Amino acid sequence: MSRTFTLSEAQTLLPVLEALLRRAQKSGTRAAEIEAELEQLRQKIFLQGGVHVDVATVARRRAERDKALQDTKDTLAEIDAIGVQVKDLEKGLLDFPCVMDGQTVLLCWKLGEKEIGYWHSTEEGFAGRKPIDARFGRAERERPN
Repeated sequence: MSRTFTLSEAQTLLPVLEALLRRAQKSGTRAAEIEAELEQLRQKIFLQGGVHVDVATVARRRAERDKALQDTKDTLAEIDAIGVQVKDLEKGLLDFPCVMDGQTVLLCWKLGEKEIGYWHSTEEGFAGRKPIDARFGRAERERPN
């Protein structure tokens, strides 16, 4: 079974995870912007039947795109290594596996929320979010150290 978190443990990790999530978003956006620039160049070359291209500049931009993609992958791997699931990088959606009433559920947090205030079953996803209730506090008190 993968790692599970109590509500308190998950809440404590939010500042670190928020920083990692923002880093992954930033590098992902950078990679997408460079890719769009390279695609425009490909289209221009195609439509004009060829153009003069500064090969060194294009190679440098490709390397920058590849580095940004790798930075994104590395940051997402760092979040995954903590045991947290990135459900939507663009929206900043994270899920924390948690045991409630003997079942694994997911504590759900979205970038911009001050704290973890929702959960959902593993089948429901974001659309099935429900407010955190007293069962999550009870689970922390019962959890062995």
